[in-house]
Amino acid sequence: MGPYRANDDGTITYVGNKLFKPIDNIIGSTFDIKEAESRVINLNNDKMWSKIARINHTINKSTNEYFNKINATFTLLPLTTRMISSPGALYGKEAINYTSDTCPITLNWFELKQKVFLSESSQIYLEIALMQDNIDQVYAIYNSFRKETADETHLSEFHHIEYEGKVNQNTNETIALGLIQKIIKDLLKNNLDDITYFLDDKDIQELEQLSNIIQNIPKITFKEALDVLYAATSDKKYLKFTMKHFGLWEEIKLTELFGNSMILIKQYPLLEVPFYHATVNGSNPAVADNADLIWLGYREILGSGHRVRNIRELEEKSKIFNLPLDDYAPYLQTRKLTSYVETSGFGLGWERFLQGLLKMPFIWSASAFPRVDNTIKP
Repeated sequence: MGPYRANDDGTITYVGNKLFKPIDNIIGSTFDIKEAESRVINLNNDKMWSKIARINHTINKSTNEYFNKINATFTLLPLTTRMISSPGALYGKEAINYTSDTCPITLNWFELKQKVFLSESSQIYLEIALMQDNIDQVYAIYNSFRKETADETHLSEFHHIEYEGKVNQNTNETIALGLIQKIIKDLLKNNLDDITYFLDDKDIQELEQLSNIIQNIPKITFKEALDVLYAATSDKKYLKFTMKHFGLWEEIKLTELFGNSMILIKQYPLLEVPFYHATVNGSNPAVADNADLIWLGYREILGSGHRVRNIRELEEKSKIFNLPLDDYAPYLQTRKLTSYVETSGFGLGWERFLQGLLKMPFIWSASAFPRVDNTIKP
């Protein structure tokens, strides 16, 4: 399973599926505007799209069934905000360009002098939603927007399945893996004809195996991931405890080094991930109580974490990330409430999950209406 292979020369090969031929190196690929202009005709002529539509329908249905079963409440949220969940690139005094911080898309809002941002995650508002009486778990399925150039695994607008609950990080990880397990099992049961349009028998067998063992996939720290990469490559850049040299190639390579398995990578450098993550107590260097799920032969499809625990930690983070306190006042208020309970949550990138699942060459190959930086068509 998995669409990509990491080559020793630093390139990445697309391995192909039943519809798309292998590509020697996918790095640097861009969405062709001509493909966007012909998408309507393509939707009409290519059976692939109706199969993806049915697969997406099952993903949506399975997600709602799963969260309903664990008593999580669906929550209506805004797409416009002044509180973005990854503000470092915008407000940071010394923003690091290789962190997971992303710049939001801005717009004018009536007569307001300040710019308004399109949401790049529902996470902050899901945390606030947990302040409601007798609401212990919430979730949302919404569009997210990021002002970043689209590439083989990035869209400028995509969809998030996001969860937040009054649970610790270990329980949060179990819930996240359970969601993916539920989706895969439902697809194998209800959409076998659709997924076999893309995947061969061996792929289907591996999906079935994954659905049975997903709760027992390897879980390693980010430091351990760097150590494994160094042992495999002897490249000294992996001796530095930083995300600067950790990208798509490294994520793919790790899944290969762990026997073509999904991996949960935990405890990233604290100041190189979004501000809202809690610190692992006693960690030195400081690491976040977070985890990314890496799809086999692909990359991170799900990010999760334990949230900043109290007003003191949050105020410290606000100074480091230079947050505008007026804008983030609602978020800070949550930690001042005497009824506040610590929470953890995750976000699953829908299109990334679909790309990895179906072994598609590019993320826009898995989206009927892809939104990228160089066109707004179709």
